[in-house]
Formats: sequence, structure tokens, C-alpha cells
Amino acid sequence: MRELEGRVALITGGAAGIGACMARELAARGARVVLWDLDGQRAQATAREIGHDARAYACDVSDRGQVARVAARVKEEVGPVDLLINNAGVVSGKPLLELSDEDIERTFGVNTLALFWVTRAFLGDMIARGEGHVVTVASAAGTIGVARMTDYAASKFAAVGFDESLRAELRRSAPGVKTTVVCPYYIDTGMFEGVRTRYPGLLPILEPDDVAHRVIEAIEHDRPRVVLPFLVQLVPALRVFPVALFDWAADLLGVNASMDEFIGHGEPEPEP
Repeated sequence: MRELEGRVALITGGAAGIGACMARELAARGARVVLWDLDGQRAQATAREIGHDARAYACDVSDRGQVARVAARVKEEVGPVDLLINNAGVVSGKPLLELSDEDIERTFGVNTLALFWVTRAFLGDMIARGEGHVVTVASAAGTIGVARMTDYAASKFAAVGFDESLRAELRRSAPGVKTTVVCPYYIDTGMFEGVRTRYPGLLPILEPDDVAHRVIEAIEHDRPRVVLPFLVQLVPALRVFPVALFDWAADLLGVNASMDEFIGHGEPEPEP
């Protein structure tokens, strides 16, 4: 999507963190920003801060009925969506046997199933117009499993597969509609409060503004993938080695100890 001026850009999980950072940069480039978030009041505050006629809606993206209703409101009140950024995400940060059924369902509801509900709400219009862009914010954990992240990593592996399959479909049916998948290492937004990296020079905790800038640049240049930092790009190549060697490399880099001191932050309750 070479030109962002005047485009309607909808960001899920847009009230804070990297979602808000992307919203600010998109607004600065002339896009008409629409924020969706479980915390509608916080989304409204972020929209007021951004200005530029930014709009905000409370929406639980794991609820397909609610997604359909709020999507209809956006189309009526703002117009067709040109750029969709599926950014909403949650993390539990617990070993498998400490996860409740509700933890697991919530992770997949927000991180995976929401991709289907939200994208289907807007993709048909993009295909009809012959242009648009769908961004899926996955994770480095969508390329390598990590201890204490069985639900999260599985949901993000699914997100990477979602983007790859969607990209293949659109190349055949609607080549003017592009996709981008984003696979960053931990981002310093509070969502992963307490995580540690053994080698900051190789695997730094990323700054949200830097990640947001890279994502917006990728959208402008129709790049299909953003993987940060560089070392994460080597993970697929490491899979040619025996599993024991792959696991040894991950342990050596401290990947499987990175969540040992995880704290995270509480998630807001949905609004009516």
C-alpha cells in the first residue's frame, strides 16, 4: 500500500502498546485511524490523543457476533477499511499444567480465532475493490516454541500459517490485496513484563516505536514479512539440524529461560 494518505486503517488492540504506536504513525502519515480494543474507554482516550479524526470502538475480537456488529458500525460511520492490522493479543505465561481451560480458550480466541472473525469482516470489500492490506501481528514465538508458552506459541504458529495461506489465496484471487506477517521478539510494552534476555546484543527487548515504524514501512512497500531482530530470521534454517542440536541452541541463547520471571500485566474487562 504505497499511499497511506486518506486510507482507513483499523487496528485491533489499538488502545495501548504497539497498537497505539502504529496508530500514531499512521495518523501522522495521513491515514484515518480506527481503534478497536477490549478497553473502550482507553481506546477513546488514545483516539483523542492522536486526533486527526481518529475513531475508537470497544470490541471483544474473540466474539464473532460482536465483531460483525462493530464492523458494520465502522463501515457505516467511517467507510470501507483499506488497511487492517490484526494486533490484539494476550499471553498467559504459565506451564501447560498450570493453565486453566479458560486461559487456553482465551489465548486462542484472541490470538487465533479473532484473525478469522475480523479479517472476514473486511476482506470481502477489499477483494471487491481490488486493493487493501491485511497485517497479522504474530510473534517470534510463531517460529520457535518456548517454555511456559505452549498456548501462546501454538496460537502464534497458527497466526503465521493463517497469513501464509491467506497470502497464497490472494495471489490467485485478488493480487491487489496484500498481506504482511510480523514476527518480533519480546517488545517492551508491559505485556511481557519480567521477561529476560541472556544476550541483549543478539536478542534485544524491542522498543515499541521501532517495531511500529518497521511495520508501517513494510506496509508502504508491500513487504510480506517483518521478523525482528535479525537472529530470529535464522530460526527456520536451524531446523535442518537434529532436534537435540536445535534445542541446545535455543537453551544456549536463553530462549527457554526468558519467561522464568514473567509478570505481565492484567487484562481489562470488556465493556458493554
